[in-house]
Amino acid sequence: MLRLENVRKQYNDFELQCMMEVKTGCVTGLIGKNGAGKSTAFKACLGLIQTEGGIIEVFGKDVSLLGVKEKEDIGVVLSDSGFSGYLMVKDLLPVLGSLYSRFDREQFLERCRKFELPMKKKIKEFSTGMKRKLQVLAAVSHDAKLLILDEPTVGLDVVAREELLDILREYMETGERSILISSHISSDLEGFCDDIYMIDHGKIILHEEADVLLDSYGLLKVTEEQYRTLDKSYIVRHKKEEFGYSCLTNQKQFYLDNYPQLVMEKGSIDELIMMMVRGEA
Repeated sequence: MLRLENVRKQYNDFELQCMMEVKTGCVTGLIGKNGAGKSTAFKACLGLIQTEGGIIEVFGKDVSLLGVKEKEDIGVVLSDSGFSGYLMVKDLLPVLGSLYSRFDREQFLERCRKFELPMKKKIKEFSTGMKRKLQVLAAVSHDAKLLILDEPTVGLDVVAREELLDILREYMETGERSILISSHISSDLEGFCDDIYMIDHGKIILHEEADVLLDSYGLLKVTEEQYRTLDKSYIVRHKKEEFGYSCLTNQKQFYLDNYPQLVMEKGSIDELIMMMVRGEA
């Protein structure tokens, strides 16, 4: 559905070097701290920035060669863009209708009402959360095959976030669709994605199936003495702490079986990011 191979983009103080694949029927998450390269990677996927090398394919075709019909099959939410603040929701209807031949006007309006979006206010008067809801609803309104969503849940409260994720789960019920999504809210990705990429300083430093990430990865908490005698064959990162060391492993069961006396924590995606970025190999 989407493939990036050795994609490079150079800025003055930043370089993107990215390899990533979004398979048909899968939800792929891209995680990393602010400035890690998530938005740059998304813009590269859409052909919005000129890269210095590599291959970007969407639907099996170079992104620069996509035609109008193929672009209609992509729904997009970018973190730093949106609709004109001087428009109202009703003003978007003819715009979306002219851009997308499969735009579902009635479904779009129904979902706007469900999310309590003001129909008679200008978008500039919307809250951050309302603006993001509107962007996501527009992205799923035209039967796209691929959604590229950069921080779609930012600014939403817990209830609205779950409602929005329900819409995305419904969208994925058709097996020929895919989603590439980034989010700082780890619980969204843990319960939603099939596989996860982690990016840091423009480079992919981890790729794992979400189930493997949650089932096989864990955090060992050990004293300095325990660390010295520990078999470190399956330690991915370690970090010095006041009590000793935190150790990230991708073979949790090995340590549970061989070191039952040690403290093993499941670890959230947030903690995984912290260990991968700040820990030592």
